[in-house]
Amino acid sequence: MVKQERALRTREALIRAAAEAFDQEGFPVASLTKISSRAGVSSGALHFHFANKGALADAVEEAAAAVLQTITYEPVRSGASHLQHLIDVTHWLAQALRDDVVLRAGFALSGEATREPHTNLREYWRNWVEEHVRRSRTRGELCEGAAPGRVSSAVVAATVGFEVLGSRDAAWLSADTITEFWRLLLPSVAAQAVFAELTTGEPRRSGF
Repeated sequence: MVKQERALRTREALIRAAAEAFDQEGFPVASLTKISSRAGVSSGALHFHFANKGALADAVEEAAAAVLQTITYEPVRSGASHLQHLIDVTHWLAQALRDDVVLRAGFALSGEATREPHTNLREYWRNWVEEHVRRSRTRGELCEGAAPGRVSSAVVAATVGFEVLGSRDAAWLSADTITEFWRLLLPSVAAQAVFAELTTGEPRRSGF
């Protein structure tokens, strides 16, 4: 049991060290030697857990996907519309990207040109947004001229853009940035009856 716990801690330390290296240096430049040193383990211990840098990147993506799923599985607040929930989740995602290097690295790996994504976080996010925009349309929360596909494209393009830019300038992931995006978008997509009830600021989330 003690050995298993130690092995799990070592694996988690390596994933975090890899995420930090990928986030700061980029996947192509980050070296396994630096990653093992950053994690405080030997190169032999690293290779015991991960055959190569690609396998380590896969593990970072998987860990990041677990964080993203926790965010997107958050239940809709009592009495809130699906459109409000979409606004809330974009705020929670931005907050997590600011604070969690594993999530940032996982998203960046999804767009890494030198490797095929193992767990494509950007694709997962696009699918989630599309589903919730469709639900908003079904519930009559979108105005007549707001095509769900166009609304989804606008939200995905903006949030992924903030994610990319935020990797070097955290202001792109600030609550103010997300709030202003929604203030610009909502008047052209939200049904009038729903619009009056929507809040664009960063919501509270217990345990986050």
